[in-house]
Amino acid sequence: MLDKTFNPHDVESRIYRLWVQSGAFRSGRRPDADPFCIVIPPPNVTGRLHIGHALNNTLQDAVTRFQRMRGKDVLWQPGMDHAGIATQLVVERQLAEKQQSRVAMGREKFLEAVWAWKAESGGAILDQLHRLGASADWDRARFTMDEGLSRAVLKVFVTLYNQGLIKKDKRLVNWDPRLQTAVSDLEVESIEMKGNLWYLKYPVDGTDEFITVATTRPETMLGDTAVAVHPENPKYKHLIGKQVKLPLCGRLIPIIADEHADPEKGTGAVKITPAHDFDDFEVGKRHNLPMINILTKDGKLNDNVPEKYRGLDRFVARDVVLADLEEQGFFEKKEPIVHAVPHDEKTKTVVLEPYLTEQWYLNVKPLAERAIKAVEDGRTKFVPENWTNVYYNWLKNIQPWCISRQLWWGHQLPVWYGQDGHIFVAESETEALDQAEKYYGVSGVPPEGKHLETIRRGDSQKISLTRDPDVLDTWFSSALWPFSTLGWPDQTPELKRYYPTNVLITGFDIIFFWVARMMMMGLHFMDEVPFHTVYIHNRVLDEKGVKMSKTKGNVIDPLELIDQYGADALRFTVAIAAGQSKDMRIGPSRVEVNRNFATKLWNAARFCEMNGCDTREDFDPSKVTHTVNKWIVAEAAKTAAECTDALEAYRFNDAAGAVYHFVWDVFCDWYLEFIKPLLNGTDEGAKAEARMTAAWVRDTILKLLHPFMPYITEELWARTVEHLTPRKSLLIEAEWPDLSALPVSEAARAEMNWVIELVQGVRSVRSEMNVPPSAKIALVLKDASAETKHRLDTHMSILSTLARLSTTGTSDAIPPGSAQFVIGEAVAALPLGNVIDFAKERARLEKELKKAHDEIARFEAKLANENFVSRAPEDVLQEQRDKLADAQALAARLKEAVTRLQ
Repeated sequence: MLDKTFNPHDVESRIYRLWVQSGAFRSGRRPDADPFCIVIPPPNVTGRLHIGHALNNTLQDAVTRFQRMRGKDVLWQPGMDHAGIATQLVVERQLAEKQQSRVAMGREKFLEAVWAWKAESGGAILDQLHRLGASADWDRARFTMDEGLSRAVLKVFVTLYNQGLIKKDKRLVNWDPRLQTAVSDLEVESIEMKGNLWYLKYPVDGTDEFITVATTRPETMLGDTAVAVHPENPKYKHLIGKQVKLPLCGRLIPIIADEHADPEKGTGAVKITPAHDFDDFEVGKRHNLPMINILTKDGKLNDNVPEKYRGLDRFVARDVVLADLEEQGFFEKKEPIVHAVPHDEKTKTVVLEPYLTEQWYLNVKPLAERAIKAVEDGRTKFVPENWTNVYYNWLKNIQPWCISRQLWWGHQLPVWYGQDGHIFVAESETEALDQAEKYYGVSGVPPEGKHLETIRRGDSQKISLTRDPDVLDTWFSSALWPFSTLGWPDQTPELKRYYPTNVLITGFDIIFFWVARMMMMGLHFMDEVPFHTVYIHNRVLDEKGVKMSKTKGNVIDPLELIDQYGADALRFTVAIAAGQSKDMRIGPSRVEVNRNFATKLWNAARFCEMNGCDTREDFDPSKVTHTVNKWIVAEAAKTAAECTDALEAYRFNDAAGAVYHFVWDVFCDWYLEFIKPLLNGTDEGAKAEARMTAAWVRDTILKLLHPFMPYITEELWARTVEHLTPRKSLLIEAEWPDLSALPVSEAARAEMNWVIELVQGVRSVRSEMNVPPSAKIALVLKDASAETKHRLDTHMSILSTLARLSTTGTSDAIPPGSAQFVIGEAVAALPLGNVIDFAKERARLEKELKKAHDEIARFEAKLANENFVSRAPEDVLQEQRDKLADAQALAARLKEAVTRLQ
């Protein structure tokens, strides 16, 4: 016997162990079936999963379970990403708490500490995914720095280098002075900050004139190599070709003509610092200007500035430079402004510097062209389709990818340098040595204990190779994920069977970071797209529609929600909220609603169990005879079709919504009520059919709900047949319901839907008219057809019970003092003169109606106020719109109620 309530904490860990022990998650168990593969966006080994992970993995698991139940050979490929900068930052913070540093430890010891953190954090992440119910093939879990994946990374780097697509270049990068590494443009977050615009006067050499420039970073003037003006600007045309004497430095720098200088902005003249500004870098290249780097890697001024400023922190130097400029008469004024300042997305507090340095770059333009064409040709499609343009726009304007990072944690570049600086790129030290021997004309074996050192035959001259200390951008290895996880560069059976994968489910924020790069690498190395469909989900917001952040204190921990409400409730909440192109609002109250839905399902199963509704393998739903059973079979078939179509199209909210509506609004609220007279009656044939039909519908519901709520459905699947022969399989491996061949009785659907409409109509009137719940009232149908009269007679018992009716009948006239509503061709009349005071009730309703109209006017005025609309946050605006819609709906109901009393 089922317990009175469902307690997820008593069930989840037990059922998960059962799934794992059964091997249900493993791929390759159906060698004759069509393969279906999905790769997990590998979570970073930086701590706990967040609500976005819960959403993403729930949707992946729903697809995985759905396709597994459809008989596919499913591989959900799991794994984790080493997350270079993010992970190194976490470990450095931990060391700092112990008054330790990576530099003091040295590279080898530091990497040992990171691997230890990876083991701890990675294990925690796996446990969290298990708690969520993720049915990935854990035996195949991969890590981006596994030996096999590392070999793939080396192979790709060397191949691209040999193809001339990877090279070293000196360019500006976003530089993190704290971690002392380059940062991707995509990892830069521009944060609005209060600042100043300083106006500086540069004296024109040989004249008494000054040319004034405005800057937000006055310390960089020490690296200026030109002043630019627009070629057509009459204010400065006479100065083009002259020179200014750079204040504090004394260097002469040219005044150049360049369209970068906007006559309408600032003074119309701009200082050009090619080594410290991305726009200036391009101007510098156009005019062949010197590029003077004035910063050290840790953000201090270097020896390229006057001695007074050397060694000063960049922000300290700013104040000193400004004071000296003012003292020497070169400072004109300052203006307070709000401007966007580039920050490291990971550290947030670090202001990035454009920094001139040598890095390794991958020319992705030819790869991007193939990735664009693959989507244009329909080989890969985006769902929703609007994300296609975002993908195109980035790829069509793509720049060389800076793939090197000055970190210790990550894939070290397979690059070695000879004593003369010659570059050797190879997959191993041995291959690099072979290249060096050929290049230098030497041979030999490195003596034991020496790092790539060889001795020229016949003399003692030594030649050594030094490996580049940099590591690759973490997205370089992630870009190979769909094929490296399947064993590439080896031609494994898994690679042949599961590549290309079927669908990628991910967030919109990594279309550039990851999706586009996987497309480029997959096409380049596998000559095939890595996935046929890319499903992009939007953000998870809090219940008020506000973006979650630690500073706002509205971050939701999915594990806390699971602890409180169970994994099924959380999973169903994110699934039913996951509408295409819509941000999702998630919070405890919404999860609680779906915990209540789980309780509703459990109670329905208990009702079936208590009434002997047993699963019968020989039951044929197409042969039921009672109208109510024909109706529910048709509704179940309709729901199964809707759910299947929605899951195939990745409309998760529609799929979940269809099952939710069927379970709560059809099966529980109506069907189980409709069959109570049959279950309690004396007709054994009718009773048996009702029992078998109810059990069949219950089992169909469990199958349809399983992708979203796997724990409760698996538990009910097993426990609702304890007294019978055990189920032949776990629900996770049961067959997905295809009910398309079942006959649909439109007559039965029409009849039972009429009953529902009538009961709902009576209930609505009772509610609106304040009819006491205990009062039984009469129902009279006017102008009823013969079919309607038959329905009224047939279902009189159900109608009397569900609508609390004393009598039912038909008449040619409406009784006095009746509230009325239309149902089909008839008018339903409810004589209420002896139950309520019509005049008093009309006065109450009209008062409520006026109040609703006042509320509508207030909300409309607020939303018509341009000042309010332009200033209010989106969540506040949406709240006002929701309140307006609620007030309008209430007014419509009240108006209808008043009309009934006319």
